[in-house]
Amino acid sequence: MKKFPISTWLLFIIPSLLGVLLFIVPVYYNGEWVVTVALLANLLAGSIQSYSPWIMMGIIIIGALGSVIFITRRVNEKHHVSFLDKLFNVNLFWTIVRILGAVFAVMVMFQIGPEAVWSENTGGTLLSPTGLLSFLLTIFLFAGLLLPLLMNFGLLEFFGSMMVKIMRPVFRLPGRSSVDALASWVGDGTIGVLLTNTQYIQNKYTQREAAIIGTTFSVVSITFAIVVIQQVGLGQYFLPYYGTVILAGVILALIMPRIYPLAQKPTTFMNGKPQDSQSEAVPKGYNAVSHGLENALKTAHANRSVSEFFKDGFKNVLDMWVGVAPVVMAFGTVALILAEYTPTFTILGAPFVPYLNLLGVPEAGEAAQLMVVGFADMFLPSLLADGIQSEMTRFVVAAMSVTQLIYMSEVGGLLLGSRIPVNILDLIVIFLLRTIIALPIIAGVAHLLF
Repeated sequence: MKKFPISTWLLFIIPSLLGVLLFIVPVYYNGEWVVTVALLANLLAGSIQSYSPWIMMGIIIIGALGSVIFITRRVNEKHHVSFLDKLFNVNLFWTIVRILGAVFAVMVMFQIGPEAVWSENTGGTLLSPTGLLSFLLTIFLFAGLLLPLLMNFGLLEFFGSMMVKIMRPVFRLPGRSSVDALASWVGDGTIGVLLTNTQYIQNKYTQREAAIIGTTFSVVSITFAIVVIQQVGLGQYFLPYYGTVILAGVILALIMPRIYPLAQKPTTFMNGKPQDSQSEAVPKGYNAVSHGLENALKTAHANRSVSEFFKDGFKNVLDMWVGVAPVVMAFGTVALILAEYTPTFTILGAPFVPYLNLLGVPEAGEAAQLMVVGFADMFLPSLLADGIQSEMTRFVVAAMSVTQLIYMSEVGGLLLGSRIPVNILDLIVIFLLRTIIALPIIAGVAHLLF
């Protein structure tokens, strides 16, 4: 193994350890476990609570105006593309989405136009002092600035080499994705999407790998899972409930990469280059640990610039603020309007009635619409489960709402706003497939418990 100076070893160990402590290791604060990045985001969100919706509205408007101005500019991909072009120069569809997000944001903040757009159950849910977008303002700030600690100093290269023998055959993913999965599971799905998106832009993941990680491993955090099970009045069942979520999640992670639409995604990188099947092979004379360590130290040695660290961080922040917030506002508001004011989800849920009856789930008629309403917002199924008497059915609803993963008011909107190659049709199909596959697993465990 090549020798490196002590300064390179410290540059690998200290930032990587800080990254793990900030993004992966949970701390106990105010009666709940939360990762430090999310804790910092929550503290800042609390201190600027009354201003954050206004700041977010300004960011969304800037994104829309910038896209309108830049849409006429032609970008020559062969030459250096400026950061502003990458930020604002999107196609017509995404320009319209950003404009729609800006219009919705203004309507919500000034409560103008149809109440269906700005009510506290629709757009007001997203753009309120305690809403999702206010939280995204701060979580993107801290996560974006500090993500280079996980990515730039060798941690992913180190784990990538060691985990490839598990992740590649089991989940069809590179070893480095194990860090993404862990950051999502322990921390937050939004952090997982942000990390995956950045890795994809840097050509570390192929289109298929980025799509698999974003839609399969951007899981709901433990903290949110606790909130959901308490909301349905079954807090005493948390351990079997979360065990059920893990079981269903692992089985889905085994199946989803092997079927449509994820299996059909190209195995090329964002820059168009094909995947090299030998790129993860361990060279002769090395083992997985020594090879991973050498790759990690090479990466750390190449990232000594403090200014580049902060420049990368700020680019991450701006990319997520401008790219993601308008999409969450636009798609999230539309999905919540459909859930609140139309029978759309009741109609869509009707086919699940015989399926739930077949699985022996009580109150199938009431539970059926809750199987699909989660596509709009992850918290809706547990909120709407109040009228269900059966503990078993409430358990199934709570476990399903956490297992489905694709919520337009959060992870779904984030995925559409990111560069990860998934579209709205992909997300609908993935959501339905996850629901169909997970239901028998969760219902089976529920029958054992109740």
